[in-house]
Amino acid sequence: MGRNITEKIIESHLVSGKMVPGEEIAITIDQTLTQDATGTMAYLQFEALGVPRVRTKLSVSYVDHNTLQVDFRNPDDHRYLQSVAARYGLYFSRPGNGICHQIHLERFGVPGTTLLGSDSHTPTCGGLGQLAIGAGGLDVAFAMAGKPFKLKMPHVVNVRLTGKLQPWVSAKDVILELLRRVGVKGGVGKVFEYSGPGVKSLTVPERATITNMGAETGATTSIFPSDEITKEWLEAQKRGKDFVALSADQDASYSETIEIDLSSLEPLIAVDPSPGNVHPVTELTGTKVDQVCVGSCTNSSFRDLAIFAEILRGKTVHPNVSVLLSPGSRSVYQQIAKSGHLEILIAAGVRILEATCGPCIGQGGAPPSGGISVRTFNRNFPGRSGTKDAKVYLASPEVAAACALTGEITDPRTLGEYPKFKIVPPVVDDRLIIPPLPPEEAEKVEIIRGPNIAPLPEFDPLPERLEGEVLLRLGDDITTDHIQPAGRFLPLRSNVPEYARQATFVQVDPTFSRRAEALRDSGKFGFIVAGENYGQGSSREHAGLCPRFLGVRAVIAKSFARIHLANLINFGILPLLFENKEDYDKIKQGDKVSLDTSDLSGELKLIVNGELEIKLKPAFSEKDIPMLKAGGALPLAASGS
Repeated sequence: MGRNITEKIIESHLVSGKMVPGEEIAITIDQTLTQDATGTMAYLQFEALGVPRVRTKLSVSYVDHNTLQVDFRNPDDHRYLQSVAARYGLYFSRPGNGICHQIHLERFGVPGTTLLGSDSHTPTCGGLGQLAIGAGGLDVAFAMAGKPFKLKMPHVVNVRLTGKLQPWVSAKDVILELLRRVGVKGGVGKVFEYSGPGVKSLTVPERATITNMGAETGATTSIFPSDEITKEWLEAQKRGKDFVALSADQDASYSETIEIDLSSLEPLIAVDPSPGNVHPVTELTGTKVDQVCVGSCTNSSFRDLAIFAEILRGKTVHPNVSVLLSPGSRSVYQQIAKSGHLEILIAAGVRILEATCGPCIGQGGAPPSGGISVRTFNRNFPGRSGTKDAKVYLASPEVAAACALTGEITDPRTLGEYPKFKIVPPVVDDRLIIPPLPPEEAEKVEIIRGPNIAPLPEFDPLPERLEGEVLLRLGDDITTDHIQPAGRFLPLRSNVPEYARQATFVQVDPTFSRRAEALRDSGKFGFIVAGENYGQGSSREHAGLCPRFLGVRAVIAKSFARIHLANLINFGILPLLFENKEDYDKIKQGDKVSLDTSDLSGELKLIVNGELEIKLKPAFSEKDIPMLKAGGALPLAASGS
């Protein structure tokens, strides 16, 4: 039987395991990427491994998140990252060069290879046929050290595209349609592989929009074929030599098939508080809008910014709407300048920001109190925008432009004839990417550490019995933004003790950190109880690392999101599942609990308040047990195991 694209790439990189869905496998990693919000911790961990130089074919350190340098902490992080890149053989993309996913797509992604990134939207490069997977920073550190990446062999779902997008409908509506069908948990354990005649109608940036936001389904990744459109795009980037044709065999099989007729799609919008809460724009027509944001790694290509500008040509944004725009890369910034679209945007009253993540990660651009912000971004979790009671809706550049002009949610099809514009050639200018130094020069580089860069916490082995308390009882779809929020806390990413004390669960319960630390100092351990899909969203490993610092040693949930589950195991926190999900209702916050952990392969029973027994089952594999016993991946590696 033939192979699909995902199987072909995994097979050519397989180190161990069998390609049976659900079975644990390990694959070699060709490329890695980090960004500054996750990078400092990833490189502290890489340094702890004692490897003299990265062992991947290519690794890149990007600065795109923490660029609001309101004090010394962010620039100190950037200086550390640049010195680490010089010392250990990485490319370094300087602040202002753009968003990691957009730049990696433009400058580094290669069809048929593997990419592991410490950012959940790493699957962006699936738009050119790369198997690109988001992971925690520690997994990326191990990959840079030459270690294989472990994951469960995913089910491969064929998303078959037919037809062609109609005017005023764009690639953003394709992924919103998929989210409307499968929700934010429907991709867990799966890869969405796109096929069908409709694929040929989509450019690489449009494909990348789809694979980028596919992360919101919980999928391992998403991927498109590498075809003549991919080749043409790579040639425009002056990277034609990187092209490799890649497609599924005619007799390839899939776990399931989802059919999407592009010609039948209409403008869609994801309504607060979830990317999976998708509705036709027509259902919300007339809703007042206070802010519009365009850009982020999902919709910041030249095509996206140019069509937004064309819709605004000769007009002015609504007086009650603040409009912000973030180009995806310095190259895109230069493209819209050359094409005249930058001038159109400025004349229309659009506020042009840096080529960074910006408002998407809560770095500036917060909406007003109780306001509605329509964004071309990928996430609308509560509080992520920087305003706790604001509502964020996710839509295409076309819908965003219509809202910017009218001051309310508007079907863009009511604006008249769809604008046409010419694609100008990309500006290929890598002067803000610093290449690796030769090994003999790299060895002489001194790594610069600012005062906010704290040493890694110590990771004690797992005791044979955990005695403690349920610190929090949470519901379904708890995100990493709930656990370890970003935004104004980003400068603390390099300082785990301070990040833990100031931010852990602060949006859920401001007393959490104080209570957890007091329990830890008394010699007891913290437990967290949650519902379905615990840890969805960002790859930020701090959502495991900071609770661990505060003494949390077990999380009991109905189900876990993939990346967060791996992060919990990496930092020695036991991820456990209810054997009977109804038992979730028998536990409350403040309950005194104990758990025998002497035999993680045996029967696991939680004792609640000294009398009630609740049966649990592991969310980890037998292979994870030595790591959990050691207290995490780093102490296990230090032991030589």
